[in-house]
Amino acid sequence: MALEENSTDIFLDRELSMLAFNWRVLLQAENSEMPILERLRFLCIVSNNLDEFFEVRVAGLMAQSIDDPNYDQSALFNSLQKINAECHRIVDYQYKLLNTQVLPRMAEEGIHLVRQKDRSEAQREWVKWFFENEIKPILTPIVLDPAHPFPQVPNKILNFIVYLGGKDAFGRGSAIAILRVPRVIPRVIRLPDHLSDGGVSFCLLTSIIQAHIADLFPQREVVACSQFRITRDSDLWVDEEEVKNLRQALRGELQNRQYGTSVRLEVARSCPDQLIQFLLNQFELNASHLYRVDGPVNMVRLGEILNHVKSSKLYFPALTPKPVNALVHQDIFAALKSRDVLLHHPFESFQSVIDFIHSAAHDPHVVVIKQTIYRVGDDSELMESLITAAKMGKEVTVIVELKARFDEEQNINWAERLEEAGAQVIYGVMGLKIHAKLALVIRRENHGLNFYAHLGTGNYHPNTARLYTDFGLLTSNQELASEVNDIFIHITSLTKPKKLKHLWLGPFSLHGEIVKAIRNEARIAQSGGQGRIIAKMNALVEESIIRELYAASGQGVKIDLIIRGACTLKPGVPGLSENIRVRSIIGRFLEHSRIYYFRNDLKHDVYLSSGDWMGRNLFRRIEVAFPILDRVLKRRVIAEGLRAYLKDNANAWELEADGHYQPAKPRRKQQVFGAQQYLLQSFIA
Repeated sequence: MALEENSTDIFLDRELSMLAFNWRVLLQAENSEMPILERLRFLCIVSNNLDEFFEVRVAGLMAQSIDDPNYDQSALFNSLQKINAECHRIVDYQYKLLNTQVLPRMAEEGIHLVRQKDRSEAQREWVKWFFENEIKPILTPIVLDPAHPFPQVPNKILNFIVYLGGKDAFGRGSAIAILRVPRVIPRVIRLPDHLSDGGVSFCLLTSIIQAHIADLFPQREVVACSQFRITRDSDLWVDEEEVKNLRQALRGELQNRQYGTSVRLEVARSCPDQLIQFLLNQFELNASHLYRVDGPVNMVRLGEILNHVKSSKLYFPALTPKPVNALVHQDIFAALKSRDVLLHHPFESFQSVIDFIHSAAHDPHVVVIKQTIYRVGDDSELMESLITAAKMGKEVTVIVELKARFDEEQNINWAERLEEAGAQVIYGVMGLKIHAKLALVIRRENHGLNFYAHLGTGNYHPNTARLYTDFGLLTSNQELASEVNDIFIHITSLTKPKKLKHLWLGPFSLHGEIVKAIRNEARIAQSGGQGRIIAKMNALVEESIIRELYAASGQGVKIDLIIRGACTLKPGVPGLSENIRVRSIIGRFLEHSRIYYFRNDLKHDVYLSSGDWMGRNLFRRIEVAFPILDRVLKRRVIAEGLRAYLKDNANAWELEADGHYQPAKPRRKQQVFGAQQYLLQSFIA
């Protein structure tokens, strides 16, 4: 049986599946057993996700309608309508949760977000003082007239639109003003403790401005005003066939990102229709791109509250990642000579990876360090070690992906510092992103040069390593590490990669090897054996892989997929996928590791990878999947990364054949089991 779908249907399924992840996050935030400030954090995560969805996904769809006249415009319009309708449902539910559950529960815990109408007289006086002394001097209202046209409004900058009555100082009836809310002032203002009745009280910056906005227009009547925010296309575009210096070209494009095509307008629910239509006309948007919200525009800024409230009972228990026993108080290279070391973040400390590069930088026997960089943060001990190594005369080669979305400027800055220190900096391959997570150290030892490598599923970013689940492998296996070196040479020399024995390299062999492994399980099942596939990743949307999984299911292969985000495969469809189950885990940590397991007649092949099963990962990025060869470590990956998640009935959502997710619940006599909670307890113990 085959699914009858056209490319538009598949595209729409992918986008709606991405949005479905946000529904699962929201429904987790509805869980009253979750600490209240973690529930607030989940709401902020959804806001941040939607920002990026509009900046990239919706913007790309709208650009296609303009740039590709051959595209089915009717289908494109319908897709945009359905996507916007789903986004409206998500946003409405998000604000409903904020207003009816999260804010009232915070108030019960003594955390108050105080609106103007609810402030005491003493609070009003303090707010007025704060406005006069800390806010008003920084504000610059612009009344629109022929000499002051509608200003350039940057991406995601909060503004007010004000409708004025009366005449200006020159007797003219200019009626509309625009006021940008400055970013130099926090969006959440904490009131003095003596005004908080024993708890903690906050006022939103926008609430303070709105309460005193008339002070900015003396002798004019403020008839109406509203917050608004515009979201713009934020994808960077560089003609890679024409550009001569990618770094310079991207730095120039970064300036334009703030003023891309408008894709979404957010306003306060109380905004008058007249002002809304004025804004829609200015930004050339229709009503489907309008979002009227019942609360603060840009909910993500409520996350600033978390910086002020430290009560441990309002958060998940503090996490102290466990040191890796095999590396404690040992020379890291001597330890790796005796065995490979598996790292499971955030349960085990990312410091081991930092120490690996730090030790290499300072070890007099190390002659070469090579590393890929995708996201590292703006304050990176690891990058400082690479800079130190270069200054000390070691051969340091760093492949910096300049097109890591929203980290471009940061990566450009690191690239410049590395070059100044004497490192060789490569900006990847034109037309492809370097997404593989690889580090290589070459050390001169008694019998020549020895290779040591780190391969991972996640970024070299210490902050996300505390929030994302990922696996890493430190190894001195010379075959494996020398293949890592082969990949570095391939990327820097642009030569055709040699055939690798252990590593699957995208876009060359990765897709083909995955297909081969799936077909092998189907062949085993067809021959009467037991075919078994378990895969865990962020997203599954690549059509040819999905077709192979359907075919394997038809041959009797039992397939379990743990897909945190978008999944366009339909499980449990009779005659198509009845042997496939799909689940998504939404918990304290973002599930980020990619694991491919194939039973392979009890050989139990386990691969960890930087790549999801998406077209971009398999065909438009440099990705690596690497095998776990050590039997003990292989059992660990299966137990910690797969079986625990298949057992989860606390944070799991099961995908049904109709595309909807249902929460997994303990069956009769089953105990409640959460994979992340289990792993936390296991590593702490």
